[in-house]
Amino acid sequence: MRSEKFEFEGPEGHRLSARLERPDGAPRATALIAHCFTCSKDSLASTRIARRLAQRGFATLRFDFTGLGGSEGEFANTSFSSNLEDLVAAAEQLRARVGEALPLLLVGHSLGGAAVLATAARVDEVSAVATIGAPCDPAHVTALFRDQVPEINARGEAEVSLGGRTFRIRKQFLEDLAEQRMRDAIGALRRPLLVLHAPRDQTVGIDHATRIFTAAKHPKSFISLDDADHLLTRPTDARYVAEVLSAWASRYLTGADATSAEPPPPPGEVVVRETGVGQFQHEVRVGRHRLTADEPTDVGGDDAGPGPYDFLLTALGACTSMTMRMYARRKGWPVERLRVTLRHAKVHARDCEDCDAAAKQRAAGAKIDLIERELEITGALDDDQRARMLEIADKCPVHRTLRGEIVIKTSERR
Repeated sequence: MRSEKFEFEGPEGHRLSARLERPDGAPRATALIAHCFTCSKDSLASTRIARRLAQRGFATLRFDFTGLGGSEGEFANTSFSSNLEDLVAAAEQLRARVGEALPLLLVGHSLGGAAVLATAARVDEVSAVATIGAPCDPAHVTALFRDQVPEINARGEAEVSLGGRTFRIRKQFLEDLAEQRMRDAIGALRRPLLVLHAPRDQTVGIDHATRIFTAAKHPKSFISLDDADHLLTRPTDARYVAEVLSAWASRYLTGADATSAEPPPPPGEVVVRETGVGQFQHEVRVGRHRLTADEPTDVGGDDAGPGPYDFLLTALGACTSMTMRMYARRKGWPVERLRVTLRHAKVHARDCEDCDAAAKQRAAGAKIDLIERELEITGALDDDQRARMLEIADKCPVHRTLRGEIVIKTSERR
């Protein structure tokens, strides 16, 4: 992944600060992120989402609106409408920097979400739109400084404190917000829409997500962000949002997925192909399901998905639990919950005294594959029943395959 910092001229002649995250290979699509009110392109949420999308093959641009972050201009002279003009200019810059009009995913966080909803129809490349914790009405931001609104109306302006920083808000800003007709803009969006919102968002209530979703036409989707905070300060929440955005958008961005027109593999067949992102990232197709495989960062990967041995352990763990569940159900035993924890390592045969398979190799000092499997069985089972469940774990089909002789035939498809 490559990161490029640059400036471009905004509609009012100010220099706007921007950063473009490029994937290692050719981009499959583009993304433009509009940050939250009074935030910047370098906010934790914008940065983490942009980098994750770049790992997924999106050339992703984030920039500072006029008067914020590293951009020139005075914030007091801006308005919601001027933010929309900045967004259109940023989309033009993204197109010029990438060199072609690839499908564009518009992503807006908080007030930036309202901005992308209002801007989407003005940019031809926009193929999908996503909002994160967005208000359905831009005027909602006035609640952040409601105590100063009378002063702003009376004097024409006032200084307000937001997030530990001081901003000058003028009456024209409030008037511009009041004139926005977001319901009409959402209803006329004519693009697939994804609404991401945390039910317990203390800054923008979940009712805003409901109104955005209701006003939008299909195709539209809603994803709950559970206990995430409004600014997505936890890295796991920002990464989750980026993963969801990438997977969801691939369905709608023409050309974003080279295999989108391919029929799913037949039952019993798995297709693994390089994505062109990073050094090791692969797409795994199993029927209608799509997974991502990668290597961790310490060996040169981007950690965009589980590694090959992770998938191996996944197969054994899932098969173990399913086999035990079927047996318990057939017996009518009160098994409430099953959990399987697995670990894989290469160990010297001499260090595995309890491993039958290591006996012949022990003397030669060879290494063997050791999979440790730990079972947790919740339920009122007696000792005999628990012992039997452990025996059944060894009878799962994947376990028996791994313990048996495996023949792999390789051929080339031309």
